Amino acid sequence: MDIHIQLADMKYIDSCIEILQNSDLGKAYFSNHEKATNLLTYAVGQEDVYVALDDNEKCLGFIYYMTNGVFGSYPYLHIVAVKEECRNLGIGKQLMKFFEDNVSDSSSAKYFLTVDDFNPEAKKLYESLGYQCVGELPDFYKEGINCYLMMKRKG
Repeated sequence: MDIHIQLADMKYIDSCIEILQNSDLGKAYFSNHEKATNLLTYAVGQEDVYVALDDNEKCLGFIYYMTNGVFGSYPYLHIVAVKEECRNLGIGKQLMKFFEDNVSDSSSAKYFLTVDDFNPEAKKLYESLGYQCVGELPDFYKEGINCYLMMKRKG
């Protein structure tokens, strides 16, 4: 699918909240609208969110990452989410490529993300993109949900 990715601003916040809340991740952690709004409003203000837009500027997905999110040194992908009816069209892969291309510099030879045990399809996607599980974090974000810490080496 043909998209372009750009820095998010507040005009896309409602679309991002809706996309997040309709994802498995959102249902597990951000079903409370206020919590989702607070998180994404903060992230957009920090210029850490990018949106995937179609030719009509409709938001189809977003990515939220921190350039120095792991140990203050390595890029960390916090959330990637795609509108439900647009999944499996390659938008998630394009957002992942954008993340890797835009945080790359000589000092960051690794990329990190976490994926929850209830989301095996996402884990499979990340593995297909070269990410490897480097640890398990039991009850990391929420009791009863295990997270896998995944890493990809640049190059």
